[in-house]
Amino acid sequence: MATPVRPRYHTVTWLVLALLMVLLLLIPYVAQQVAFAIARGQELARAQVARKVLAGLPASGNRYAWVAKIIEPSVVGIQTTIQVASPLGEDLFFGPEIQAKAQGSGVIVDPSGYILTNAHVLGQAAEGGVTVQLSDGRTIQQVTIVGVDPATDLAVLKIAAGNLSAAKWGDSAALQVGDRVLAVGSPYGLRETVTAGIISAKNRTLSIEHVRYQDFLQTDAAVNPGNSGGPLVNMNAEVVGINTAIFGHAYQGISFAIPSDLAKKVYDLLRTSGISRGWIGVAVQPLTKVLAEKFGLKDTRGALVSQVAPGSPADKAGLKPGDVVVAWNKQPITSPDDLRIAAASTQPGTKAEIGFYRDGKQQELTITVAARPSKVTQ
Repeated sequence: MATPVRPRYHTVTWLVLALLMVLLLLIPYVAQQVAFAIARGQELARAQVARKVLAGLPASGNRYAWVAKIIEPSVVGIQTTIQVASPLGEDLFFGPEIQAKAQGSGVIVDPSGYILTNAHVLGQAAEGGVTVQLSDGRTIQQVTIVGVDPATDLAVLKIAAGNLSAAKWGDSAALQVGDRVLAVGSPYGLRETVTAGIISAKNRTLSIEHVRYQDFLQTDAAVNPGNSGGPLVNMNAEVVGINTAIFGHAYQGISFAIPSDLAKKVYDLLRTSGISRGWIGVAVQPLTKVLAEKFGLKDTRGALVSQVAPGSPADKAGLKPGDVVVAWNKQPITSPDDLRIAAASTQPGTKAEIGFYRDGKQQELTITVAARPSKVTQ
């Protein structure tokens, strides 16, 4: 007797059902990716149109809206998670530590995924505790901390994501007091917030713990907690600063940004070779009117040498306490911070020409810059 043939439609039915289940699982993901792509396409289209419009506007025209559209795709939100001591002490359920979240901003400066932000935005967060929110809605959790430099309050992140729009660098040295600027970021978590102001002053110094090299731009553009790390841009939509500080706990009409010229140098170092700062071994202080008169000088521009470390490059070159440094490689030194930044920015092992006053007479000497020792305060 022949064996009956079993129908195969049951197998086909199960295959169809399995395929439907897979499709049901994939549809939300695909829909989300399509939504991201649409949002990204709309942003880039707006930015492209804005660039054309902006190029045709006179410098005195209303450029704010177009500048905002250009920079928007490059600005990111940053959320960090760190372990902090529990306010309850040794808690039965949570232990001695709890997780705390903080928010800040950043700006994409390379389409391959490099982001510049403030060091204090990251705090003590380790890799895995940093999340980046892109302007098109994507949330990136695979974030690499490339480098952190507390001395300038800058940090570089790297994300693995495609279709990124990088901001263009601007020249902070070309800024003048009164130039218009926009600050962009996520104050209090309110993403893509744009505020406008002017450059109020340049070369400001503040009392900020750990931040040794200061040359801040001052602006009246509103900056609040969460703005830190976001870009300050000029009217060509170029990054001229990284927003970093305010007076008090909330905006009071005064905010500060790290100038782009310094930020780009630190970014390049953090991304490539790492930070290796130059050092000459002097302690310096501002030159007051009384001291200027005492040293026979006409004004207070310069950095007064108060101490010289024995055996340091400055000691070997012949610099002495009481000397007033006024130039570094022919560039003017108008304050102690100018000298600190000039020395720190010079590659260790290279020579620098220093112009200074001693006993009222202008002199010059050549100094060989050394690498900054890890345990020095000068």
